[in-house]
Amino acid sequence: MLAPEQDPFAPEAVRSLVRRFGSPLFILDLARIRYQYHALAAALPGVDLHYALKPLPHPAVVTTLDAAGACFDLASTGESELVRGLGIAAQRCIHTHPVKRDIDIRNTLHAGVTRFVVDNPDELRKFERYAHQTSLLIRVCFRSPDARCDLSRKFGCDPEAVEELLRLAARLGVRIGGLSFHVGSQAENPAMYVQAIEVCQQLLERVTRHGAPASILDIGGGFPVSYGGAPVDIEAFCAPIRAALARLPASLRLIAEPGRFIAAPAAITAMSVMGRAQRDGRWWYYLDEGLYGCFNGQLFDHVKYPVTPLDGRGAPLPSVLAGPTCDSIDVIDEQLELPRLRIGDLLVGSMMGAYTWCSATEFNFFPKTRVLALDRGQWVRV
Repeated sequence: MLAPEQDPFAPEAVRSLVRRFGSPLFILDLARIRYQYHALAAALPGVDLHYALKPLPHPAVVTTLDAAGACFDLASTGESELVRGLGIAAQRCIHTHPVKRDIDIRNTLHAGVTRFVVDNPDELRKFERYAHQTSLLIRVCFRSPDARCDLSRKFGCDPEAVEELLRLAARLGVRIGGLSFHVGSQAENPAMYVQAIEVCQQLLERVTRHGAPASILDIGGGFPVSYGGAPVDIEAFCAPIRAALARLPASLRLIAEPGRFIAAPAAITAMSVMGRAQRDGRWWYYLDEGLYGCFNGQLFDHVKYPVTPLDGRGAPLPSVLAGPTCDSIDVIDEQLELPRLRIGDLLVGSMMGAYTWCSATEFNFFPKTRVLALDRGQWVRV
């Protein structure tokens, strides 16, 4: 994708960046952000991609995607304030958290965003006082046993409940503009997307019968990436989804909410060995990054990040990688074979752009890893 001299993930580039900026270092490649966005856009022509800020809400990512023509999916007041501060047009944003405080609604409206998502009667009633300002999507639940993270366990109404919500919206004078769904994160196959689209096609007819013609279907996110296995062929993955979408009315606006697919491959974490010890026949290497930092996704996101040493010598030996804190749970991997490492040697965690830095803590007062955003080898200051 990039020439070696432009690729910040190349080993010599990582070494150079660590020498200059120190370790640990979260290296964000904006060229890869663009590549992932355009790859998904090509696989889903006619679908407006709203980048979900949640997995990597970094200003450099937002401005890069804005320049590429992306829209944005917001889920909190903080995310609304971030895009507003970066000058993102409000009409290119949607607020998709199904459950909101009144202050979140007011703050989002103040930012100029007027489209929201609901999935239950109590949430719908919150919008009666804002009926003249807003248009809502009803989120429908489709449970996907193949998804790594089943978001429909927490959000979405049964398809059978849509009719009741439409009647309530009509009584309250609240405008329903369409439907949304999310099949879950890291979907293994597109079958649930297709099923959800087909069900929503029938439900959209009911929306039209209860008021203005339905104008939007939001198919959510969940598009998969590979954490160490064979790369995902996103064109082939989306082929059945394209076929299902092609059967919908041409007047319907189609939205998707990709997050991980765009962000995950676009960052690595460079780490140094800060200490080592032999315990029970294995080398323990204590790194300056761990589970309380960018590797928290191993706990919260059910992901195992590939880790590769840039240094080391000799035959592989049974090894353990541990984080820097004083907590015994702070262990990245206990089943590794690594060449013998010395204090100061470098390792790289790959596929670390999604749900890593954004949810890291400063436990034990270890600061969050520094983010370094680069674009074709050039440092981007934000």
